[in-house]
Amino acid sequence: MGAATPLPSTDAIARAEKFTRERFIYEGETAAEALAPESARRRAFDAALAEIEAGATLPSVEWRRAYALLLGLERLLSEEEPRLVDGTVLSAHQVDALSGTLTALLAEAQQRTNGNANGNGSVPAPPPEPPVLASAAIPGEEDEDEDDFEEEEEEEADEEPQDWQDEEAVDADVEVAEQPEDPNAARRFWFEHATGAGKTVAALGFVEASRTGGVLILTHRRNLVDQFHGELRDRGYAKRISPALLDGKDSANGPVTVETYQWFVRNAGRVSDAYTIVICDEAHTALGEKTSASIRSWAGPVFVGMTATGALIARHVTDLFPTQTSRFDLAQAARRGVIAPLRCIRIPPGPGVRTIAKVPLRRGEVYTEFDQEMLAELLDQHPFNQAIADLYKTRFNGVPGVVYTAGVRHAYNVAHSFRELGMKAQAVSGETPKRQLARILADYESGKIDVLVNAQLLAEGWNSPRATICMHLAPTASKRIYQQRVGRVTRRHPGKEAGIVVDFVHPATKHDDPVVTLHSLLDRDVYRGGAIVVGPVRRGRGRRVRVERRVLPVTPDPDRRAEVFERELWRIAVDHLDYGEQHVWAALAGARVAPNGWRRAKAMLHFDRGGELKRRFLVTALQRNRNAQLRLRALQEIAAARDAEAFDTAVDIMAGWPRDERREGVKIMLQALAERRIGRRDEANAWIWRLAEYTREVHEEYAIQRWPETKRLLGLLVNSSGGAHARNARRLVHATRKEDRRLSAALLAAALAHTPEAEEALRGARTRMARKPAALARDLLRNFPKGRRTKSRRRRTQGGSGGGGNGAAKPARTSAEDPLVTAVNGDEPDVVDDDDAGSDEGPSEDVLTEALDNGEIDDEAAA
Repeated sequence: MGAATPLPSTDAIARAEKFTRERFIYEGETAAEALAPESARRRAFDAALAEIEAGATLPSVEWRRAYALLLGLERLLSEEEPRLVDGTVLSAHQVDALSGTLTALLAEAQQRTNGNANGNGSVPAPPPEPPVLASAAIPGEEDEDEDDFEEEEEEEADEEPQDWQDEEAVDADVEVAEQPEDPNAARRFWFEHATGAGKTVAALGFVEASRTGGVLILTHRRNLVDQFHGELRDRGYAKRISPALLDGKDSANGPVTVETYQWFVRNAGRVSDAYTIVICDEAHTALGEKTSASIRSWAGPVFVGMTATGALIARHVTDLFPTQTSRFDLAQAARRGVIAPLRCIRIPPGPGVRTIAKVPLRRGEVYTEFDQEMLAELLDQHPFNQAIADLYKTRFNGVPGVVYTAGVRHAYNVAHSFRELGMKAQAVSGETPKRQLARILADYESGKIDVLVNAQLLAEGWNSPRATICMHLAPTASKRIYQQRVGRVTRRHPGKEAGIVVDFVHPATKHDDPVVTLHSLLDRDVYRGGAIVVGPVRRGRGRRVRVERRVLPVTPDPDRRAEVFERELWRIAVDHLDYGEQHVWAALAGARVAPNGWRRAKAMLHFDRGGELKRRFLVTALQRNRNAQLRLRALQEIAAARDAEAFDTAVDIMAGWPRDERREGVKIMLQALAERRIGRRDEANAWIWRLAEYTREVHEEYAIQRWPETKRLLGLLVNSSGGAHARNARRLVHATRKEDRRLSAALLAAALAHTPEAEEALRGARTRMARKPAALARDLLRNFPKGRRTKSRRRRTQGGSGGGGNGAAKPARTSAEDPLVTAVNGDEPDVVDDDDAGSDEGPSEDVLTEALDNGEIDDEAAA
């Protein structure tokens, strides 16, 4: 067809539209634009016109396969609001599925045209008839025609899989010629829509698009066939429902047939070519060897697979359906409000069920799952079933839900426990008769039953907008199975604020655990009990669960967990973290706590019986917190805890503090050593003298005020070196023996040695003086300047002196005149003993006598 091809006449266009029941020119288009040479619509028009001129009254099967769906999708999508025959408007994601398929069909048609050497736009020759496959049924599925094929199934029973292979078999495989490529792969598409997002309505969009081509809908269960028939009738397509067309039967009025995959496998090779579209519901169930082989062998129609879990097994789905046309997953559907939001509650299974880690995983063709027999043996315990029933009644009484158990027997036992507590519960399974199952499901819809208990029967093929609770009593390691279960509570319903998912796992379970949870399915970083996991948050609209205030990081990625710690530091449930992360939290909290959050931070460590986390919190606050008041507060708590290890670390940290802050810290530590025993005596001795070293100028000032000779002795010590430095140190030590205890401690604290000999002399004197660490700490503490009295206290003092009303107020005594000196902050006065007062002229006889009696100095030194 060249560029000079003339445009068709108006009469020819009208005849072609009547013949095909499709439009070729839409409003706003010109004939030149709509029927441009080499376009897909022009080729469809030319082929239809050729069949009309040949005397055909209905489009041929070849034309319907090539162009019926393509033209129908163009017609449907040309509308401002695409809708079904009953007026149902297709949502955006359903339109995406149709438009994606149209785009793929246009691309496939263009490739077919480019590969056609003559380029005359004729309909391609039909593919050769596929060979008739041996009939085979998929085990475990019911069908009314099973009895007719029992003999064939017995004759062609599947062999048991082997984990070894004969060498001859290997050689035979090597000699087999290369198999041809899949001829119809370009005409097989699939889309993913979340459960409850309207996959069935999207399928009916294809029915609406195909007015002349037949539509075959395949599903994996017989009850789904009835559901599809109900949808077709409700949406206005009842007249198009047709029995199965086999053995060459034809119909050009767009017949719609709904059957199972088992039927399709058994009738492979007999299905009529009148079906130009095959819609594969739950496409992941069509991945079996026999079903996929039957689909590949039928090279005529367009196959459209739809599933809710394609992303979880995408590698397998794309093997059969190579082209994905649309994706609308669970998270997208919830965020847009197409399905109900989802909340999640995690409940630890208890000590009796913690051995689930010992249940082995069995690898299947598509997914890995726990060994169901061992899982049922572990979970099916009467106390556990009773506890689950009590839990449901306590937290969700009257809320409709679905409980998934480990096996049929477990389901009936759990339902019995529910009924014992007065709840309306029933168990269903594949063994339940069809009529009884239909009645139970109808009672559930009407409200006569609130809880349905099953093993896996209701994970697919059953929809109830009323269902609100999804309880995973039996865990699963398959994300596909988990998402199918969750899909039962995603449909919106009046009065239903959100679907509630109950996972029986520890609250801190990470995504790398074999047990699938809602957070691992959606790859969420944080778990917060009862909170919305996906979907819009609507406050105060029928919420049925309490939302916890604490959160937990559940992602296994270290970087993302670190981000959670940074973002949610003060909301993390620290008691549920592992031991290493508890220390990480304590360190971060100590570094970042603010004055108004100190009590809350300590309260979050209430479970710390050993005190290690509190110690980490306080020590980190000393090291890294920027608030000086909080550093001193942490120091007070370390001193009050009498923790020798933390006390020693705190003394080390104080060395790097500013002068004024270090002085206040020394007061706190000396006060603690004076009031209580901390550590061993040698440790206390070392701490006291290190603290004294931090405040050497304070003790030097006191010693100089008490005894002027101090300045000369310290000057000689500082300005000397070598042997003279050691002699001056011994001279200072000898002088301290003549003074009272307080002055002696001040002199030794002010002394600074530069040589090992001098240091040894001072260390010996300090050790002898520290036989009573508490007394030494009190003496050093009294050397600090007295704190100022507060204004209110001065007012009370003046008021007391003038209480008589007549006498003048007495002037307050200065600190030098007042025998009551303040130890730390001026609030606790301490009386100066007479034997500690001393004089500038040397110790009194009473002091020397007491020293001789205590053995602190020998007779020669006293002389």
